[in-house]
Amino acid sequence: MTIAREISDDGRFVRQQNRFTDRLGPPEPGRYRLYASYACPWAQRVLIVRRLLGLESLLDVVIVDPIRDEKGWRIPGGDPEYLSELYLATDPGYVGRYTVPCIWDARDERIVTNDFKRITLDLEMNWGTSPDLYPERLRQDIDAMNERVYRGLNNAVYEAGFSRDQQAYEEAVTRVFATLDDLESRLSESEYLFDTLTDSDVRLYTTLARFDTVYYSHFKCSIRRLTDYPALWAYARGLYAIPAFRETTDFDHIKRHYYMTQPDLNPSRIVPVGPELDWSR
Repeated sequence: MTIAREISDDGRFVRQQNRFTDRLGPPEPGRYRLYASYACPWAQRVLIVRRLLGLESLLDVVIVDPIRDEKGWRIPGGDPEYLSELYLATDPGYVGRYTVPCIWDARDERIVTNDFKRITLDLEMNWGTSPDLYPERLRQDIDAMNERVYRGLNNAVYEAGFSRDQQAYEEAVTRVFATLDDLESRLSESEYLFDTLTDSDVRLYTTLARFDTVYYSHFKCSIRRLTDYPALWAYARGLYAIPAFRETTDFDHIKRHYYMTQPDLNPSRIVPVGPELDWSR
């Protein structure tokens, strides 16, 4: 399933709606299984939160192959072989991309959710309490920041990269760098986006981790690099120093996925060597 059906008539990328949006029930060992990819920023943030909250024994995880083919994400050595089989088992009439992250309910044999915007919040509010990544006193501010980061950066890099119209591309890429400029100013005086590590930091990190390696060149977000922003670069490396962030960041998976599975942007499927980046703090 290609991205073409998500390109509007005026050449803009319009991300498909999440099909499965049920809420997770209470944690129950062996019931829920997370399907994720180290390459995908939406999936990585669930992996980070799972590790931060110590939910490994409550939420099983399956990492899909970073290289997608016409059948979508492959499950190495898995049963089923492709993630698409779980989508179609849940909804035989499903039409759209088969996306990660998604959570499979082994008891009811269905996908509960592929709502990447909501999954981390459910885990933070109902499954784990320490550290408190979604403190009640900050929830309104976190929600506003999450929307700002999503519109201006998380999704905007895709709007730039998949644009089929010059004006649409320029609007998106301008939004990306306006957001980075604002965040640079905010983080020049703070270790985190708020006075403690929150869900917003997780969501921002996964885009920053891919920025110079993929988005700068592959998605033409090339006005400036992350390393040109002293505060943002220090902030990203500070988060990378935390095991939950570092151990779920796989630059090999990231590069192979983007450069080898998006032939409209990279017909040769050649994976570039570099860039050389020192992520040590």
